[in-house]
Amino acid sequence: MKDPIDFYFDFSSPYGYLMSEKIDALAERHGRKVRWRPFLLGAVYKQLGSQPLPSIPMKGPYSIRDFQRTARFLELPLQIPEAFPIPTQHAARAYYWIHERDCPLARTFAHAVFRRYFVDGQDISQQELVLDIAKSVGADRTALADAIGGDELKARLREVCEEAIALGVFGSPYVIVDGEPFWGVDRLPQIERWLETGGF
Repeated sequence: MKDPIDFYFDFSSPYGYLMSEKIDALAERHGRKVRWRPFLLGAVYKQLGSQPLPSIPMKGPYSIRDFQRTARFLELPLQIPEAFPIPTQHAARAYYWIHERDCPLARTFAHAVFRRYFVDGQDISQQELVLDIAKSVGADRTALADAIGGDELKARLREVCEEAIALGVFGSPYVIVDGEPFWGVDRLPQIERWLETGGF
């Protein structure tokens, strides 16, 4: 069986959200699984001395336009939330906690978080909202609330961020197929061709 595809993303990334709506179906068409790996872009920006794309002069206004155009192109709903971008450590920690207990449920949770933010415009940086979303998909809210600020989950997310940086992950989404990296949701056609042909 072929190795799973690694999908690195930050929950505050519009392009990450768009990729999340497409990557599983694409992989399934080619008999592949996807390993979802939420991480924190802030850790990457700190490493690179960079900042979020919307904050960069000239690039910022273009990026907002491109987020919306890309969503229309992919026929997906998207609105840029009032609070944007935001820290997403609570959502990422919750994902890994749920994933350790129920992988399909973690995927459902991740979709729900993305959609609450980029479709409903809700501020997913708020821990209480993250817990509410977890409960809404069937996770144990009380147990997650006890764990989400603990050292174990903090260490888990830190390890993922360090792993991502070591692999050269510098943006969201960042997809790795059999060692080949693809940055950005606009690389979907290349990823599909790669899976079809075994590389080019």
